[in-house]
Amino acid sequence: MKKWYSVKVIRTRMPLKKIQLQPPYLLFLGDVPDDGHAKTAHGMAYWRPQLCAGQMRLPGCPVDIGLPDLNVEETVAAGIRTAIIGIASTGGQLEAAWMPQLIALARAGINLASGMHSKLIDAADLVAAAKQGNATLIDIRVPPEDLPVSRGRKRSGKRVLTVGTDCAIGKKYTALALHREFENRGINVDFRATGQTGIMIAGEGIPIDAVVADFVSGAADVLSPDNDADHWDVIEGQGALLHPSYAGVSLGLLHGSQPDAVVLCHEVGRADLLGLEGIFVVPPLDQVIDIVLTSAKITNPNCIWAGISINTSSLDDTQRHSYLGDLENKYGLPCVDPVATGMAKIADFLLENVK
Repeated sequence: MKKWYSVKVIRTRMPLKKIQLQPPYLLFLGDVPDDGHAKTAHGMAYWRPQLCAGQMRLPGCPVDIGLPDLNVEETVAAGIRTAIIGIASTGGQLEAAWMPQLIALARAGINLASGMHSKLIDAADLVAAAKQGNATLIDIRVPPEDLPVSRGRKRSGKRVLTVGTDCAIGKKYTALALHREFENRGINVDFRATGQTGIMIAGEGIPIDAVVADFVSGAADVLSPDNDADHWDVIEGQGALLHPSYAGVSLGLLHGSQPDAVVLCHEVGRADLLGLEGIFVVPPLDQVIDIVLTSAKITNPNCIWAGISINTSSLDDTQRHSYLGDLENKYGLPCVDPVATGMAKIADFLLENVK
């Protein structure tokens, strides 16, 4: 029997199994080079601020979430129970440079939660430290077993999926903001998390990009099953259909979700695709709109565009108003910033046009 079986280990292997992370949280940033690859930390700090008590960075790390910088001793003194690896790096590997701090945290009794592709429980030194400190290792990015192959059967209920012109472009924020808007109106709605950060925020979901390719669409079936006619599933998108690295997961999720409507996410001023800077540019909105809707109609011929959600954080209020207004005039769709303006316009459009 392998030694790590003596450690308390949680694997999220059943569909939509609840993920229990003990607060308060420390957001571990390591040596992440930019905000785009720290989206897990940013997402947790924005959507669950009351649960986040500190951040931990290696020397020279330029990313700052705005939380107190804590070392291991200060983390223990602050009563923090779980350190979340707040990094979403290309390839999703645990880096050797992070290990001394992570091992020290586990040895001090701090639980570790990771959404990386490489697993905490596969790192022998971490397992030994967790055993010594009676800490729990929580691997989020483990898909359910026995997922089905999608058959494309139409399911009851209503579904809206967020899609993007690029990765880390606002799909999760848009979906969560729309879910909150629907909830505030008393609408029967669920947020369906498909990525590591969304699952940590929601407490359940399926890590779509960790699913074997043949079963991605089937995982989307499981994620948003048959439901009441008035029920909405707001599904978090992944990747980008025109991103050479991640188009596969985006297409599988799009087909399996069978969305009645899609919302396009974009960021003002982003020129190059994330991780492919200098190689591929962000495609124009017209091209994304045409290809996404054509692909969506394969499994739901009635799918429509419901709006465009823009990260306009680089603009002032006057510029934002003008930019969103110009887009609305061009495309005839509601255009919003999910943080600055909220999702009311898109919610109104969905309720009026998806029956």
